[in-house]
Amino acid sequence: MDNDAQKLTSALADPTRFSIYQFVSSRKNPITVQEVADEFSIHPNVARLHLTKLEDVDLLKSISDKSGKGGRPSRLYSLSDQVVSLQFPPRNYQLLADIAIESLLSLGDIGEEALVKMGRRMGLEAAKRALLEHPLNLVSAPIEKILDHINRLVVAQGLRPEIEMIDQKTLRFRVFNCTFSETAKRFSHGVCKMHNALLNGIFEAYLGEIEMREESSMLTGCQSCNYTVVRIPEPSL
Repeated sequence: MDNDAQKLTSALADPTRFSIYQFVSSRKNPITVQEVADEFSIHPNVARLHLTKLEDVDLLKSISDKSGKGGRPSRLYSLSDQVVSLQFPPRNYQLLADIAIESLLSLGDIGEEALVKMGRRMGLEAAKRALLEHPLNLVSAPIEKILDHINRLVVAQGLRPEIEMIDQKTLRFRVFNCTFSETAKRFSHGVCKMHNALLNGIFEAYLGEIEMREESSMLTGCQSCNYTVVRIPEPSL
């Protein structure tokens, strides 16, 4: 498990490769090596090396292009179905996760509160580890740089995020997949609150006191979970 996480972190550490991963994951249809090469102005061989590295750690998957065109068959790359298992419990631990969550939620409000607190702590600790590995002065760094760090961390959690600045204190945050989708099918309310708390912890670690409002959810049929994040100014002395 730790080894898989290290491989994922290593694969995303390269800025070009990280950008390629974002590019592939944002596309609705699979893409070719040449499309990546054209997008990033790099040689196709270099693009292929980056794509292969991402496929090696199961961030991407590829299939042969069966379009019937002549010449050497190319490969089509898209987001892997296995990406979630790189950071979160492997599928053989799914039953254990369900039992633990069901046990907590069976305690009523106290159990749900404990689950939410754990989610927030997980987010805070993940952000602290990221800041130790990639130091950033949160006081002087431009907001764009801070948001880039947040985006990288959220991607490393297995999510496909989109962060947009509305103004200096307001952000629009969207995620297009759910890392707890299997468990959320059984315990949608509690698991969503826990996952929201995890995301809240990440943003809080980087931005200070915030208010995160969930505007819509994939559980209600939306294509993404949408949030508004508002930075709360520190009280003046």
